[in-house]
Amino acid sequence: MRHVDFSPLYRSTVGFDRLFNLLDSRSVADQTPSYPPYNIERTGDNTYRITMAVAGFDEKELSIEAQAHVLTVKGEKSEEETAGESEYLYRGIAKRAFERRFQLADHVEVQSASLKNGLLHIDLIRNIPEAMKPRRIAIAAEAGGVAKTIEAQVAPQQVN
Repeated sequence: MRHVDFSPLYRSTVGFDRLFNLLDSRSVADQTPSYPPYNIERTGDNTYRITMAVAGFDEKELSIEAQAHVLTVKGEKSEEETAGESEYLYRGIAKRAFERRFQLADHVEVQSASLKNGLLHIDLIRNIPEAMKPRRIAIAAEAGGVAKTIEAQVAPQQVN
């Protein structure tokens, strides 16, 4: 993808810096790690769920933090005390630490999180304030359904 220079737009806009920074960061080749794999699904009109495959991690080894429109999920595997020195012939189960960040839209909040069968489920909800929700304005009809006419009095004519 080509890199687009937004600097000319900075001169004529105010308050859109965050939008341009997001576009700039997305135009750079995506070098984020692919571990752990995850799904994002819409479960309702205003509810979402992020499901991450974190097999081998315990609740104590995972942390979830939401701050300033960014949801951060971190996993750090604790050092296991092995009874004896064992030698791995093949190591296919990942034990590496990870950090995954998700950009959240305005008014999206973390509702709950659960870990079951190696899958971390994070439920999100979008709470739009009442002041920002669209509202319907009733149109009042005139009484009687007859259009009102305004009567004007004719000024008496002057006689010369």
